[in-house]
Amino acid sequence: MTDDTVRPWWRHPAAVIGLAWLAGSVPSAQLVSRARTGIDLRTQGNGTVSGSALVAVAGKGATVVAGLADVAKGTVGPLLAGPDRPLLAAIAGGAGVAGHNWSVFLGGSGGRGVSPSMGVLLVRNWPGTVALLSGWAGFRVIDQAGLGCFAADVALLPALARTRGRDGAMAGAGVLVPMIAKRLAGNRPPERRTASTYLARLVLDRDGWR
Repeated sequence: MTDDTVRPWWRHPAAVIGLAWLAGSVPSAQLVSRARTGIDLRTQGNGTVSGSALVAVAGKGATVVAGLADVAKGTVGPLLAGPDRPLLAAIAGGAGVAGHNWSVFLGGSGGRGVSPSMGVLLVRNWPGTVALLSGWAGFRVIDQAGLGCFAADVALLPALARTRGRDGAMAGAGVLVPMIAKRLAGNRPPERRTASTYLARLVLDRDGWR
């Protein structure tokens, strides 16, 4: 294992976490929306700056571009951490997702973190990427992407623990915490702050059950 004192500055733990967070904060969907349509995604629907919002205003092609950029930025933390520091990789991965979910460039607004989480896990824990993508895509067909992502979140830790052991479980936990926190917090406070509302946010990613 390489001593941190001889690593380049950008591979020191604080730098890895900071650079992962900064990369995650780049609002790909917002940049594409602004470039293609001039629309601020924060003004659309529930204010989520995500592929779901982007496809409604800019189409599928633009959404694919933004989605790939979001996946790519999620890889920054684990790649900088390297294979010999799984705990740092997990923390940096979570920082990247948190940057996406509460982007400093959007005044704290952001997406739900699914695409950058796929990127985080793609580096060395690809079964997690498959789980997230399968949950999102499968339920997208029946227009229940929020429920699909929740189902994938529930399955993520057991799947990674089984296929990648403790290191995989740490990586999964790193991305799950900011994803679940964002589903509960949203970009706007709910009109009714009840247990039912927050449960609906967690399970369906919206403020009601219908």
